[in-house]
Amino acid sequence: MIDYVFAHNIDDRVLKKAAGLLESGGLVAYPTDSSWGIGCSIRSKSGMEKLRKLKSTPVYTPTLLCKDLSQWTEFAVVENPVFKTAKRHLPGPFVFVLPTLGSSEKKWGMKRPEVGLRIPDHPIPLALIEVLGHPIFSLTASRQMAQPGWWEVSWAEENLFEFGWEIEEISAVDLVLDTGEPLPKALTTVVDFTSGEPVVLRQGLGHFQ
Repeated sequence: MIDYVFAHNIDDRVLKKAAGLLESGGLVAYPTDSSWGIGCSIRSKSGMEKLRKLKSTPVYTPTLLCKDLSQWTEFAVVENPVFKTAKRHLPGPFVFVLPTLGSSEKKWGMKRPEVGLRIPDHPIPLALIEVLGHPIFSLTASRQMAQPGWWEVSWAEENLFEFGWEIEEISAVDLVLDTGEPLPKALTTVVDFTSGEPVVLRQGLGHFQ
């Protein structure tokens, strides 16, 4: 199912419907400042299990989508230098990998000594998190989720979606929030802070300084 929305004038009824689906264990797809994301509520065990099943590879590391930096401190160890660096780069197409708080692992019911955190520069996921009241576990939507036998590609970006209607091919997704505009088939820049000094693990759309 697709709901078309205006990015800067989002219908509250659509946001409430999307939040309700997440709370009840559903999956919602949304545009970001890089590519399409698919997310679940961090408080829904059934939603987390559905999201995990979308990954065809053994490695499952969903990103924690937050609306602001204050939410980061609820789930990860955020040292002052990291906080200052994050303020310079976010919102934006970055994932910052930080040590997970032990209490977070218990809440999520999975071993995650480190977690990737993200604040996208796009009004739709930020508004959805605001209405939901807590962050979202998110994966990048990919063609492998719709076609498990999708062939190997030379570039990871070839595996991404451009339009929201394409994501309807992924049967596990309950709702697509779509502005009708194409998205760049681009990945985020991933920066690891777990050893103290930042290390760029993947160069993507964001320019880390």
